[in-house]
Amino acid sequence: MQKWLVRVAVFGVSLACLGGGFVAVAYADSLQSPHYQFDESDLGGGGLIQSNSAHFQSTGSSVGDTGIGNSASTNFQFNAGSQTTNDPSLAFAVSGSSANFGAFSAGGTATTTSSFQVSNYTSYGYVVQILGHPPSNGGHTLAAMGSTGPSQAGVEQFGINLVANTSPASFGANPDHGQFGFGSPTANYGTANNYRYVSGESIAAAPKSSGLTTYTISFIVNVTPLTPGGQYAADQVLICTGTY
Repeated sequence: MQKWLVRVAVFGVSLACLGGGFVAVAYADSLQSPHYQFDESDLGGGGLIQSNSAHFQSTGSSVGDTGIGNSASTNFQFNAGSQTTNDPSLAFAVSGSSANFGAFSAGGTATTTSSFQVSNYTSYGYVVQILGHPPSNGGHTLAAMGSTGPSQAGVEQFGINLVANTSPASFGANPDHGQFGFGSPTANYGTANNYRYVSGESIAAAPKSSGLTTYTISFIVNVTPLTPGGQYAADQVLICTGTY
């Protein structure tokens, strides 16, 4: 039997465009006509003061932020409200720094998972790449799956995908988009029960600004009866880049 502990190293590219500025609130004389009047009116997002005249009254609940909520198109998304900012930002994090397969066996497939999260605001999307090498024990490196395909016990393989699987076991998960997430696995890594590993390839992407999306990476390892024993390890680097 062989053992392998994969260590997942993370490099995140965070992008924030900072700008200075101020918000001014302007006050003017009350707006009125012979039949209508705003008392103590103000210009800004907080018009909650009652307004009335002899023939009209507005309560605070009817005046304020009316242009709020989410708006989206094919290539862009934004959330409106008085507390939003126009500064673009990209956030990236990995849950846990390592994944452990335990013992390898030529009679079955070893599996494990790891996860990462991405959110981006007021940009036009992002891509996530993976860089690294298959597990090795110093003298032997397991064969990476250069073509997308199924797991085959007894054939040396190292591969990943980013979806829920039922073969060789029920493991992994589809992306969790939360309320406003739009990211998804790329085509090579988005088919259940099919795996691949090519260093430098993009494994996930979003076509527009997106709320928090949680991705789960599903790893598989298969070995042959002649695969050398020993402690196998590999470092994987994830790079997240905003697109504009």
